[in-house]
Amino acid sequence: MQRLKFIDRMSQGKLSRRDMLTKASAFGVGMMVLPSLPKAADVLTCLEWAGYDDPSYFKQFADKNGAPNFSIFTGEEDALAKVLAGFSADVMHPCNYSVNRFVNAKIAADIDVTKLSNWKDLFPSLQTADGVVMDGRVVMAPADWGNASIAYRPDLVDEDFKKNESWGIFYDDKYAGKVSMLDNELCITLGLLLDGMSYKDAAWTTGDRLKAAADKWGKKCIANSRFLWTDPTEINQALASGEIVAAYAWNDTVKNLSDQGIPVAYARPKEGFFTWYCGLTLLNSGKADKALAYDFIDAWLSPETGKTLIEGSGLGHSNTKSFELADKQAVAKMGFTDPIQHMKDGTLFIQVSDEVQTEDNKVWGDTKALMQ
Repeated sequence: MQRLKFIDRMSQGKLSRRDMLTKASAFGVGMMVLPSLPKAADVLTCLEWAGYDDPSYFKQFADKNGAPNFSIFTGEEDALAKVLAGFSADVMHPCNYSVNRFVNAKIAADIDVTKLSNWKDLFPSLQTADGVVMDGRVVMAPADWGNASIAYRPDLVDEDFKKNESWGIFYDDKYAGKVSMLDNELCITLGLLLDGMSYKDAAWTTGDRLKAAADKWGKKCIANSRFLWTDPTEINQALASGEIVAAYAWNDTVKNLSDQGIPVAYARPKEGFFTWYCGLTLLNSGKADKALAYDFIDAWLSPETGKTLIEGSGLGHSNTKSFELADKQAVAKMGFTDPIQHMKDGTLFIQVSDEVQTEDNKVWGDTKALMQ
């Protein structure tokens, strides 16, 4: 009886491929009876941030289809370069300020939200946010959102900084070799904020003014940084050991250190802190069945994934039900549950044109090369 039920469920597509392979021999079902398994090229491939390849973020997908392949990127420009160079990927995890790069390069496909069972439960404000929708088309399924600020050791920095939190810590020779900035042109942008420029004007700065800012601020930021980080685990470990006393960081760094009992504070710089939201984008360079890509995106939008994100990283999630499911203390510790209010409290990262971003990339790369 169990054997017949197995064959029936298999024929109806109600079993994952992993279950089929595991149970086939037990029930005496030959491999010729099994549905054809995907070739290596048909396995879903995801371009993803470090840490987000943890199965807990896509359990719903893994239970049904097995684990996908991952290619970890250090930033969206790195991911874009990989795809444009011919790398085949099905899904990408960009943020609101970078989606236009993939859309403009014609490698991002429209998302049919009717194929996402969790879409209806997303915050309405995120369903229609800039970067989620472009030219009337949904190009990103919003998933995670949070802050970008300065994580620091209150027991290791001066009282002056604690009383007057500022991005200036990365340019202060007093902290040379004791701070770590993200490997990004933000080194230059933040310097312009210290010059009194608005974030929008700083983000769109080009030409001689950008080069002058790179010479003044970019070089100083690089020189003072013990290292420019690309993986948050680098700063988590360095802050925990006291190797550095402050770092550009996301919410998960503060959550990680706090859970270890390590004294940590998250700054509200007088120049302002940043907010962002990220999500999943379909790429047209992939080889896997599009149904797998939709399964993966839907898994990321599930309230169970949101619960994991909130409790494990202290980040917000796009599914409203995530906040109902998550531990109440974890939610309270986050200090935010509404993405719209969250964006208003900080400075939302913005998209710039392809031309400006390309120039930023070049100037930043040239500045780093000069410092070697």
